[in-house]
Parts: sequence; structure tokens; C-alpha cells
Amino acid sequence: MPLSFAKYLLITIAILWSADVTAQRWPSELWHDGKVVLDNGDTLRGMIKYDLDQNVVQYTAASKQAEAYSARNVLFFEIFDETVRKYRQFYVLPYNHVPNYKTQVFFELLDEGKVTLLSREKLEYKTVGNYAYGGYYGGPYQRVVLTYQYFLMQEDGTLEPFRGTKNDFLYLMDDRKKEIQKFVRANKLNYDNKYDVARIVKYYNSLTQR
Repeated sequence: MPLSFAKYLLITIAILWSADVTAQRWPSELWHDGKVVLDNGDTLRGMIKYDLDQNVVQYTAASKQAEAYSARNVLFFEIFDETVRKYRQFYVLPYNHVPNYKTQVFFELLDEGKVTLLSREKLEYKTVGNYAYGGYYGGPYQRVVLTYQYFLMQEDGTLEPFRGTKNDFLYLMDDRKKEIQKFVRANKLNYDNKYDVARIVKYYNSLTQR
């Protein structure tokens, strides 16, 4: 029995979507030009690959085999990320993953000042809702997405998880709320984009220094 055009189109879309997921490369698969500063003071310059889930950074240079370092052995690393054309900086900080037990964890610094904002990224399975075409309905399915968790550094150096919604940011920057809203509109920034959020916080911090 031949497939209807609607079902054929849905199958084609599903195949293309699967190919796209397979082709996508996640942060832990990418090498970047950069440097790693170890806890003994040594600085390693070369190609860097990181995995925040495992809190591991790998380093290699010309004709050298890749070496892996856990967060316990690293103070800081920096990369130039070609995918976003930006320098990115990561620091090792103690954090309570479980109550009363701190471990060394990599955090990306987005900006520092009156508001010091850091982030971590991880892969999560998320359920995508129903879809329809030509009266044919498909059920929800799961896909892997890259998500971000934000943290605020307090004056005593402790880290607090921060949801990072639009309302959360506006509440955090309430003393400059109108200026922030104007800046966001003028630059067409999105609170769901990590790099836009970094620009917003950087602008807010610049306002508080005037």
C-alpha cells in the first residue's frame, strides 16, 4: 500500500532530523586553540578540548600525544572558540555538588563586577511536543540538547545556582532595569542566548561603575 504524501513527508523529515543530530558536534568533541594553567604554575599552550560533565580538559601540541587533566590539577584554561569567534575563560572553583562536600569544578566566566556570572553546560534529553501535518499526528519524542546552568558568585566567593530567566535577570538588575530593557531592545538581545546574556551583564556592570 503506497504511503500518503503526508506520511512520506513526515518520514523524510524524521530521517533528515536524525542525520542532523548525528552530524552535530558537541563541545566535548571539539578542539580549540588555547592554554591551560596547571596548579603547579605550568602553562601549556596548544590545542584544548574540554568536557564539563567529566570536569576534564585535554591538551595536545605538535607531535605530542594528548594529555588529560582533571579539575583537581588545573587552575584555569582559555580557548578561542571558532564556532562563536570568541575567547572563553574557564576557572576551577570549589562547589557543593552534594551537601557538605565540595569538589573542584570547571565554570565558564561570563562577566565579573557587581554581578559576577558563571555558567556550566551539559547535554540533556528533552521531550519535544506533538507535531502535525495534513491531519497526521506524531507523538512526542526526545532529542539531545545543549543546556546551560548559571551561577552567581557572592562577595565571599561562594556560588549560588541562578535560574537565569528574563524576569530573574531583570530582578537582579532592578536598579538599572529601564536602561537594561532599552539596551536589550536596541541590540535585539535574547535572554535565552548565553552570549547575549553575557553582553547584558557586562553592560549592567559597566553602568554600576559610572
